[in-house]
Amino acid sequence: MLHLQGNLQNVFDALYELGVIEPVLKMDWKPTLEEIEQGSQELDRAIRVVNTCSDDRIQLKTELEKLDRHSLEVLAMEVAREYAGYHTREELH
Repeated sequence: MLHLQGNLQNVFDALYELGVIEPVLKMDWKPTLEEIEQGSQELDRAIRVVNTCSDDRIQLKTELEKLDRHSLEVLAMEVAREYAGYHTREELH
């Protein structure tokens, strides 16, 4: 599985502007998290986009708009997981 690199805030902001965050917050995450754990091609594709252009918010949003809705939802959940992991590590140090 690929890992997100770059500016997570830019990724979150782009997903929010695309209208992905609100619906994802209302979803049952269990099936999608299981998909991520098993290896999601959609997530890998989305992460490649993010890792290529996450420092350029305009390009990032433009490239994310090309992805299908499910890929964006999976990416949003992965961003949330990364944020949670980051904050957990920060609290431990």
